[in-house]
Amino acid sequence: MKKGTVIDLNGTLYRIANTQYNNPGRGAASMRAQLVDIRTGNAQYRVFAADESLNNLYVESEKVQFLYKDGDALHFMNMQSYDQYEVPLTLFGDDALYLKEEMELELSISDGLVIDYTLPTTVIMTVAEAEIAIAGNTAGSVTKRVKTNTGLSVQVPAFVNEGDTIKVDSRDGSYIGRG
Repeated sequence: MKKGTVIDLNGTLYRIANTQYNNPGRGAASMRAQLVDIRTGNAQYRVFAADESLNNLYVESEKVQFLYKDGDALHFMNMQSYDQYEVPLTLFGDDALYLKEEMELELSISDGLVIDYTLPTTVIMTVAEAEIAIAGNTAGSVTKRVKTNTGLSVQVPAFVNEGDTIKVDSRDGSYIGRG
């Protein structure tokens, strides 16, 4: 088992978020895993014996386009087959702030259920609100916080203003450059 693997445990689908192996000098080896329920997003820890077998699921990856957000659901469409998927907002968590209409990304699907996603590394966003930068006693460059049209908060250089487009790294939310 490794991080990102999807397993079926007692009829519930879980994604392995973290693993920690324990191999004592005497006794049987074991693995402690953090399991995230795919439907609810709830996390739990479980210890597995080294010789315990689990049901890994077949997962396929599909390129989709983000359509819109509706309450607690996000809607996507496969551009080849035109299949549409409704995904609970809890699956994306804070990463939903990177989603813009018509954005392309990948969804991991098992038995018709969306279980994971992969965002593009670089996302171009429009600045909706910008603070006024104050140049104080700084040894480096002056930065300020802006809010994008999706609600994402990003630390940017002082020259970025409201209405500008910026590139943001979706892995850590950092400013890359002008869009």
